[in-house]
Amino acid sequence: MIEISHITKLYPMGGEPVRALEDVNLRIGEGDYLAVTGPSGSGKSTLLYTLGGLLTPTKGEVRAWGEAVYEMTPRERARFRRENVGFIFQTFELLPYLTALENVMLPLSIAGARSWEQEERALKSLERVGLAERSDHKPSQLSGGEQQRVSVARGVVHGPRLLLADEPTGNIDQKTGDGIMDLLGELNERDGLTLVIVTHDQENADRAKRAIGMVDGRVVRQNID
Repeated sequence: MIEISHITKLYPMGGEPVRALEDVNLRIGEGDYLAVTGPSGSGKSTLLYTLGGLLTPTKGEVRAWGEAVYEMTPRERARFRRENVGFIFQTFELLPYLTALENVMLPLSIAGARSWEQEERALKSLERVGLAERSDHKPSQLSGGEQQRVSVARGVVHGPRLLLADEPTGNIDQKTGDGIMDLLGELNERDGLTLVIVTHDQENADRAKRAIGMVDGRVVRQNID
């Protein structure tokens, strides 16, 4: 489904560029559940955003469903993300002046869905994460765990084929984080959603079907369930 070949990503930093990724190769199959682990600065998030079409590599190729992602025009790549990829962020990234329902509707609004369809699908997505009764609450009225559930609902509302989660339990307590990980596991097992999660938590990584470890921008370990 997705294959990255010889990906290198350099960031200019004064005289010596920083290598965030160095010759990374990886295949992700339909329905896979992959954990990406490693210390801070190892390239985990850079790899995730490169997979999602958000960060152009310096060298190498990303192919998803037969298409070369970084040979697309910016408009084509934006369409690709809208139709195929969902994102979940450590810091939730919810707009504070919108309700939970309105935050979840955002990807559908950007895609040009009709207003009644946006609301209907967003409500169903909130139901899936157990927050339908909090749909009219703004982020400040929700707990950290509830905000992350809204983030999950927003990430899957448009029916993506791939869900990318960057440290999804990093800003919530252990018990609440376990609930979020249970939810992500259900989406993978029940719905067949392909899931890639960046995590520094070994217990979270152990939930995945596969795991890779990264150090200094390189994949140094691959485990297959």
